[in-house]
Amino acid sequence: MVRLFEPRTAVQFMPVVAMALVVVLLGVFMAVLNRSEREEEQLTLIKDVLWVEQTLHFQLNSDVEKLQGLADTLGRGDGDPAVHLPALRHVVATNPALEQLLWLDSGGTVVLSVPPGPEGRVVDDAFGPNPRVDAVMMARSLGRPAYSAAYRQMGGGWAFDAVVPVFDGTGMSGILVAVVSLDAFLAHHVPWWIAGRYQVEVVDALGTVLAAKSRVTVPEPRRSHAIPFDPPGGGLALVATIHQIPSNAVRNALLVAIFALTALALFSLWTVRRHIGRRLRAEQALRDEHAFRKAMEDSLTVGMRARDLAGRVTYVNPAFCRMFGWGPDELIGHGPVMPYWPPEDMDKVKAAFDTVMAGQAPPDGFEIRFMRRNGERFDALVYEAPLIDADGRQTGWMASILDITERKREAELARHQQERLQQTARLITMGEMASTLAHELNQPLAAIASYSTGCLNRLRSDASSRDEVIVALEKLAQQARRAGQIIRRVHDFVRKREPNVAPCDIIEVMEDSVALLSPDARKHGVQIEVEAPGGTPPVRADRILIQQVILNLMRNGMEAMAHTPRDRRLLHVSVAVQNGGVLVRVRDSGSGIGPEVEKTLFSPFFTTKTEGMGMGLNICRSIVEHHRGRLWHETPDDGGAVFVFTLPAAEDTP
Repeated sequence: MVRLFEPRTAVQFMPVVAMALVVVLLGVFMAVLNRSEREEEQLTLIKDVLWVEQTLHFQLNSDVEKLQGLADTLGRGDGDPAVHLPALRHVVATNPALEQLLWLDSGGTVVLSVPPGPEGRVVDDAFGPNPRVDAVMMARSLGRPAYSAAYRQMGGGWAFDAVVPVFDGTGMSGILVAVVSLDAFLAHHVPWWIAGRYQVEVVDALGTVLAAKSRVTVPEPRRSHAIPFDPPGGGLALVATIHQIPSNAVRNALLVAIFALTALALFSLWTVRRHIGRRLRAEQALRDEHAFRKAMEDSLTVGMRARDLAGRVTYVNPAFCRMFGWGPDELIGHGPVMPYWPPEDMDKVKAAFDTVMAGQAPPDGFEIRFMRRNGERFDALVYEAPLIDADGRQTGWMASILDITERKREAELARHQQERLQQTARLITMGEMASTLAHELNQPLAAIASYSTGCLNRLRSDASSRDEVIVALEKLAQQARRAGQIIRRVHDFVRKREPNVAPCDIIEVMEDSVALLSPDARKHGVQIEVEAPGGTPPVRADRILIQQVILNLMRNGMEAMAHTPRDRRLLHVSVAVQNGGVLVRVRDSGSGIGPEVEKTLFSPFFTTKTEGMGMGLNICRSIVEHHRGRLWHETPDDGGAVFVFTLPAAEDTP
């Protein structure tokens, strides 16, 4: 088994390994970069949340300091409380997160409210525990500002109270309560650039969102950070969640391009490898095909010769060299005149060469005589075909040359043997008809003897008349002609001679055959019926050979009726014109031919006769086919057998 690929080495794997390492390193780089970005993003988130928490804590402390200053002012004042109303309004106006500012006395009754709000006592232990009461109680007990837990307002929002105690010269004289809205506090004190990147929320201990800076859809997974929101405390937490992920379109496009180029490189390597594999397989197949063709050409007995369009030899196979005696080095590149052209046939060979170069070589080949290196002449059959290259262009001519010298010698020998066999068959036929022909000759000979004796007796008696002798002599001459005609027909039929193909009248051939066979027919009680229409064209044939076919078929028909009643022994011979040729039909009324005999009817040495050679029908078929006709057998429905043969008309025969 031929191996198409050598064992793979490390060098062959290096491009693939390099590409795989590039892909792995890119993946590691992406993972590290993504992790670094997430860590940096998380760190930035923590820093921003701490900054926001510090900012809000600073703002709340600043607001409480303002409230502390206002509380000091209220504690030093005396007289009408309405005097302090502008100061309260100023504090509310300068701090948008304050929804309401209440000045309560020591008993929890509203002294002033900005904007106007509830009146009477708003802080009382009797009301039960609530965030504001808890904050007031803490501020009283601690003597410093306190913050209430977050609570829901009547309007639906969440707020918390900043409670600042008011002291006069005698002690705590009241309480200053600032209602701070969580939504407003975040909205006014969280900067826009924080809100553009994060969603800032205030949640309670249960995770319920009490206030938010921006309410947008946060992508999943949520990346957030929470820190306690103290003050105001009470379990509140400040949560910042990233809702705007920075765009990495350029980086992603660059990575996609890198991966695409890597994939393209891998695909290119795979394609090149496939191409190399196909090429190696094609080269191996070409080598195998070349070796196969070389072995086939070396085993040929047919000479192969290739010539270019100028007639120069470009290739010869070993059989050609053995046939002519010259080697490839002596023939390749040689142009006309070729060394194997015989001088005596130079004109004929040159004409054949010109015909081939003109593209008019006969498709069924042509015969020509060549010369071997030792001077021996031989007959060759040459087939020429155009030599076409891979692009469909003709580059020359390829010839197949067969040495037919021995074949022609064998054909000539077979022809002579066939002629001798045909003559032998005719002699056998005449031998079988000898007794009948002898009897047929005895009649005219006996009549001649009788007429000659009568004439002599008349002449000797002096009583004869001249007219009687003339009549007797005429009858004698007629019988002599009859006997001579029988002898001539037999002589022409059995003599050895060369075949002579010429136009002949098939009707006359048939009549001679009937005349030869009539005595035998009378002997066997066979009636011969001839159907020969006028206007039958002549055929180009050897008269004696065709007569042999007709005689053989008629004698076979007569012998086939040996067991047929004598009154039904009819041999019908007819001639017809069909498809420009002549058709001869011989029909008997015998027992017919069975299917088991029909298959081997025309085979050599097959016969149903006890003393037959089995060559009659085979010779008949050979003679008919030699005349470019056909011979076959038919089985009619009413019994008997029919043998039919055709011959082309003389004007249609080449």
